[in-house]
Amino acid sequence: MSRIGKKPVPVPSGVTATINGQTVSVKGPKGELSFVLNDLVLAEMTDDGIKVDPRGNTKTARSLWGMSRTMVQNIITGVSEGFERKLEITGVGYRAQMQGKNLQLALGFSHDVVYDVPEGIEVKCPKPTEIVINGIDKQVVGQVAAEIREFRSPEPYKGKGVRYAGEFIVRKEGKKK
Repeated sequence: MSRIGKKPVPVPSGVTATINGQTVSVKGPKGELSFVLNDLVLAEMTDDGIKVDPRGNTKTARSLWGMSRTMVQNIITGVSEGFERKLEITGVGYRAQMQGKNLQLALGFSHDVVYDVPEGIEVKCPKPTEIVINGIDKQVVGQVAAEIREFRSPEPYKGKGVRYAGEFIVRKEGKKK
């Protein structure tokens, strides 16, 4: 039995949720999102919120149960509060800045890397060595952060590169004589 799946997803005030077949649509102060559930799980509105249950007792249905409940929770959290991911840039001369809708990164290459920010995502640079990514879709926010980190991921010798805030880089010792 899924411990996560058993709990109903509470719908906060200011957020409206509708279930139409297998589609859960949520509208809130930050925007609107929807998620299509697998046919092996069933969602229904209750007084406590949205309850997700498996349709059968098969292993596949039970494995999709908790994941489906978490996806519904993520879209409700997204339209009510939103998601945020922070990146830190370490290295001499490494910096980031916004130019219109694009993020310009100086990461030690012969040219600046220009990243086109997708629709629905807000990127800010409060400091030249810090990037803050905001949005309502958790998957897209994480994907944007991963794509920016991928341009120059942290290397193990000096720790230079783009890392997630709070990420620990395992350092290696350099060559000895």
